[in-house]
Amino acid sequence: MQSISRRLSLLFISCTVAAISLVTLFVNVTVSNKFNQYMVDIQNKRYQRIVSFFEDAYKREGAWTSNTGIELMHEAYMGNYCLTLRDQNKRLVWGMNPNDIKSQLSMGMMPVQEKGVYTTKTFKLKEDGKLVGYVDIGQYNSVLLTEEDQNFKTSINKSIIASGVLTLVIIGALSLYFSRQFSIPILEVAKLSVGLSKGNFDMKSNSKSNIKELEDLRNSVNILAGKLNYQDRLRKKLVSDISHEIRTPLNVLQNNLEAMIDGVYPITSEKLTYLNEEVIRFGKLINSLNNLKEFEAESTKLNYEPIVLDELISDVCKDFYLAAEKKKIKIDYHIHGDKHYTITGDRDKIKQVFINLMSNALKFSYPEGRVEIMLFENQQQIVVELIDNGIGINQDDLPFIFERLYRGDKSRKEIEGTGIGLTIVKNILQLHNASIAVESKDAKGTKFTVYFSKID
Repeated sequence: MQSISRRLSLLFISCTVAAISLVTLFVNVTVSNKFNQYMVDIQNKRYQRIVSFFEDAYKREGAWTSNTGIELMHEAYMGNYCLTLRDQNKRLVWGMNPNDIKSQLSMGMMPVQEKGVYTTKTFKLKEDGKLVGYVDIGQYNSVLLTEEDQNFKTSINKSIIASGVLTLVIIGALSLYFSRQFSIPILEVAKLSVGLSKGNFDMKSNSKSNIKELEDLRNSVNILAGKLNYQDRLRKKLVSDISHEIRTPLNVLQNNLEAMIDGVYPITSEKLTYLNEEVIRFGKLINSLNNLKEFEAESTKLNYEPIVLDELISDVCKDFYLAAEKKKIKIDYHIHGDKHYTITGDRDKIKQVFINLMSNALKFSYPEGRVEIMLFENQQQIVVELIDNGIGINQDDLPFIFERLYRGDKSRKEIEGTGIGLTIVKNILQLHNASIAVESKDAKGTKFTVYFSKID
């Protein structure tokens, strides 16, 4: 099994080799064709120049002689082609020996048979439109190439090959670099995932990437690790809380009953009443768990109807006025704007939300404190804010307050409760596609904000 870095490197290099090979082939073919076409054009111009030279010579001399145009022989010999001059009756005037050209080619780097087959082209010579002779131009190559031409063509091919090799080396180095840019973040995420599967929730990937998708993947896995770590701590905390809540009344009952059995405590109506209160408290905890189970069940049925929210909250406030007066707590209810705030939902369930929130506000407020409720619109939402200036919530406890049976250390020690109320609130709101947020400062107070969708 190959690593992702190795696989990506091989993929990049393979694609590069294929691309460079194709480019090199196409460039070589294109350059060769263009060069050959260029040489053919030069050769045709040479043919035309030779023909024009002989025609001008005939015009000057008036007839063909053994010396007519003889000065072209040296040039033809050096250019590896053979000239033969004939008169209008095709009788030989003078001519070069093709074997001399063959011998000269044999002295080159390649054998003669690889130079091509000897061919001859015949051109008519005219003066004032009248045929006066013929010139035969013979050669072994289809295109006449000088040594400079051959060197130029060879250098072109070498340059193409060298550039291809150099490009391959550069692309190979770049592919290794970029494959690491891909592979390192992915390997880090893979290691993190393996660690998470083994229960190591404290792991975190720090290998940042400038590739958006990989960075999003890294951040997502880090968030997942954080949530799993949070859930693991919450699970341990939940076990501790349940153990604490159940153990306390049971221990009280057990210790008192054993004392009564042993005759340490007399069996009196006062003692029995105290034990009965512990049984009732234990029963309330069980009932709260049953209530939570009901709200978390997927089969929970809601009786939807229009709810005038401002009237419902006003009724809840009236129900708590007596309890507030006992603690000398002032309840202020503010409705922004002269309008009715209507939502759709289960009236009893929504009322339970505000009963729980109001109960907590009064429970955790200091005597002579204040609870303020504000109702207003915010864009497409109806917002309810419930603010108290009570004991507040510790910042370490704040992320867990909506979890089952969770109670902060301060509330557990100072105030009676089960840790179920806010969990029920959140579940009811989720069933109504609503949400809740909380802000709090220790010893300064707490603000719960509930968001409902408006009826269109």
